[in-house]
Amino acid sequence: MDTATMTGLDEVERLLDKVRLHLGVEAAWVSTLGSDDLTVWAAAGAAEPMRLPVGERVGQLGSFCARVLAGTLPDVINDVRRHPVTRDLDTTRDLDIGSYCGVPWRSADGTTAGMLCCGSRHPDPTLDQQAIRYLGLIADLIGDQMTGPLTARRHSVDSARHTVQEVLDHQAVRMVFQPIVRLGDRVTVGYEALARFDAFTGPDRAFAAASLCGLGVPLEHLALRRAVDRLPDLPGDAYLAVNLSAEALLDGEVLDTLLAHAGPRLTVEITEHTQVSDYDLLTGALAALRRAGVRLSVDDAGAGYASLAHVLRLRPDLIKLDISLVRDVDTDPVKGALAGCLNDFAGQIGASLVAEGIETAAELARLAAVGVRFGQGYHLARPAEL
Repeated sequence: MDTATMTGLDEVERLLDKVRLHLGVEAAWVSTLGSDDLTVWAAAGAAEPMRLPVGERVGQLGSFCARVLAGTLPDVINDVRRHPVTRDLDTTRDLDIGSYCGVPWRSADGTTAGMLCCGSRHPDPTLDQQAIRYLGLIADLIGDQMTGPLTARRHSVDSARHTVQEVLDHQAVRMVFQPIVRLGDRVTVGYEALARFDAFTGPDRAFAAASLCGLGVPLEHLALRRAVDRLPDLPGDAYLAVNLSAEALLDGEVLDTLLAHAGPRLTVEITEHTQVSDYDLLTGALAALRRAGVRLSVDDAGAGYASLAHVLRLRPDLIKLDISLVRDVDTDPVKGALAGCLNDFAGQIGASLVAEGIETAAELARLAAVGVRFGQGYHLARPAEL
């Protein structure tokens, strides 16, 4: 990122901080709008406590921004949890919003490019139309400062789109499979399918690039098709775990592919590529899969709020214990205790806990000692072709 871009972003963050202090709110943030998604570009204040997805693409569906722009929500909401529309939105719960106000900001050609928003976790009766007028003035300044960052982003998007489209056109993905092992007797009970791309230094970079340019779901679908093609090649009764974002699970073609291979040997593992903007839609899509015998797994348990929300809302069959809690679990009594608690919790809701990233015999022994029955990691087996 060049100096001009950094200077523009620094100035935007300074303006957001002025908004927060002037209006007495906990956080202020600016987003950019895509065709059907938005990205929280920068934030000031309590972004982490309010769980603002800074730097992430999220669906516009269910967002306050889309509703304000459409005129179905007012630009000021003093008590979000009492408003007849916002009180029932997933966004209200997920971001813990108690009060909100927001205005559009415009690019140099006058088109609406995003939203400038602010709010707090508690109701705020002081937010009024004077606050909106102040936000409007700041939004004009932000529009001036965002020209450089947006131009740089467009270049990044164009480059990412070209590379990802090449991958899609040539189906340039190969799959490796990492065994999931029963710790007691080291029997392989399943395999997690993992995508590899020669065009990218790692799969995370590939999916991030695809998400940036709006090709995230097609790339996930390509990897899914390659993975399920190998389902008949798995030994014995071992199951296949495929990674999909919530966004992909709402795609009709992805669902058709899953249903065509549905059964107890197929497990869908929900990743954190995108936030869940509407749990009702997601649970509806998953219900059809579960009726067909597909099992559900939630990734990264214990790593943060999002994975916990998935567990509470989706009631998975498998819960993946995050690698950050597995690392040094043998020497960290707090991690050991938490692993044991999560294992007990999983058992009480009829799920199984799978520990990710086991790299030493000592970690394996400690996990087994607190009751964890399943795991994967380099100590057990590395990802490999079938």
